[in-house]
Formats: sequence, C-alpha cells, structure tokens
Amino acid sequence: MSAVDPQQLRTFVTVARLASFSEAARELGYTQSAVSQQIASLEADLGAALLVRRPVGPTEAGRRLLEHAAPLLVRMEAARADVARLAGAPSARLVLGATPLAVGEVLGRALGEVRRAYPRVEPVVRVLAQDVLPAQVATGEVDLALIDGLAAPSDPLPLPEVGPLTTVAVDERPVAVALPAGHPLAGRTGIALADLSAARWLDAPDLTPTAARLRAVAGVDGFRPAVRYQGTDLRGLLTLVATGHGLALLPEPVLVGAPGIACAPITEPRLVHRTELVHGSLPEGPAALLARLLDG
Repeated sequence: MSAVDPQQLRTFVTVARLASFSEAARELGYTQSAVSQQIASLEADLGAALLVRRPVGPTEAGRRLLEHAAPLLVRMEAARADVARLAGAPSARLVLGATPLAVGEVLGRALGEVRRAYPRVEPVVRVLAQDVLPAQVATGEVDLALIDGLAAPSDPLPLPEVGPLTTVAVDERPVAVALPAGHPLAGRTGIALADLSAARWLDAPDLTPTAARLRAVAGVDGFRPAVRYQGTDLRGLLTLVATGHGLALLPEPVLVGAPGIACAPITEPRLVHRTELVHGSLPEGPAALLARLLDG
C-alpha cells in the first residue's frame, strides 16, 4: 500500500462532511467524475470501501479514517503555514482569534498600543469557539489567539494537539456558579462543584464548560443540561440564569453586579478560569508586537 494521497484524503473528508459527491465537487472546484475517481482510488489503495453511495455516508472503515484524516490534514496545513511564516517577510496584518470571554481590558489596551505603532494596520478580531481556534492559529487563518477555559491552578488548558504552538498564560480568575438572586445557595462563601451535580444547568458551549467537562473535573456524574444556549451573548445567558432556567459556571468577576444574579465561589476542586495566548512563529510586525504585549 502506497502513502495516502493528501488530495484524495481531503476529497474524502469533504464528501463525508457534505454527504454528497456533487456538493463536494462544487466546493472543491472539481467535476463530479473527478471526485468519484479520487474516492475510488483511495478505496482501492486502502483495500476497503469508505463510503456508501445512497445515501452518501461513511462505512465503518470510513468513520475510522475520518478520525485520522482531520488531524492529519490540519497538521499538513500547519506545516505549510509555519514554514511560510519563517520564510516570509515581516507581516503587515493582524488577525486575532479570541473566545468570547477572553476579550477584555488587557486586550483593549494592547491593541491600542499596536495601533499607535502601526497606524495603517486595521486589526481584525474573530470571536470563535475554543475547539477551532488552535487549528486556525496553526494553519495561519488567524495570527494568534486568546483562548479561555476551565483549568486547575497553573495547569495549561486542555487544547488539541495541532502543531508546534506556543502557549502562555495571560490571566487566571476564580470561578463561581451563577445563581438566581434569592437562591438558597446565594451568599455561600464556597461550595463543592460535585454538590451541584443534580441541579439544572445551562448548556452554553461557547461560554461555559460543557457537561462532560464539569463531570470530569468534579469526578461525579450528573450536570444534565436543562436548556441549550447557542451563542456568545453573556447577558442573554445570565438572563436565563436570573429567571431560573439553570446554573452556569463562569469567571467570578463577570458575575459581580449582574442584574438578578448571585454567585457562590467553587472551592472544591480548586479551579480557575484561565486565559492563554496561543501562537506559532511570528515574523516581526503587529502580531508579534501584540504577542509581546500580552505576554508581558
């Protein structure tokens, strides 16, 4: 068996994602016949059927290949981008990725200094989910990223391995459970996360830890979502908490003074809301300056 052709692998991933040969051909800029030929060649090379045709979907072997394919393709794109950054001229652009709660005063001040140093550069800030940002940094879609999440004190965030990236802690804040004002736990000076496992929770994956993450750090089952919240508007999430639709685990400073919200600090296990700066090699320019400012 020869080495897997990266283009055939990319075509296979696209067909599986879109569940359509014709849609994959349109997205990739190929004819449908060319897409079919690439899939047939990949199946012949691997000695296994990867897709069923009607309806289009992965076979068991195809599902296993998909598990390998996505990180392989990201690493290939990351290698290309990393070499291009090292070999390239100083960059005149600044594209910053950030998770919703990572955008704060420290970033605002640092961006101000960058704009004074590079007045012709128009910074772009893309607010994205934690699980996609490391790959976007590795492949050069964003120059650097600020990513936040739940961690033990001084422990790094559990980010996916997508390439040789540098991660630096820029902030750690205490975490607390957001409660409706008047809740029996309001005013408590501390509470164990495991004691809240049977409560109703809001599932807001763009703003708060997932139920699976809460179960992992608390070491107990539970944390069943009552309402799924899709979006990055913190005020909307806190309105749902205040009106009794569920609890949420958030950095304590964002809860202070929020209308209709009380909070109880989490004291067991020891947890923090951690923000990390993530970047690859950075040629001299506005992105490199922003990285130095945030690292300092």
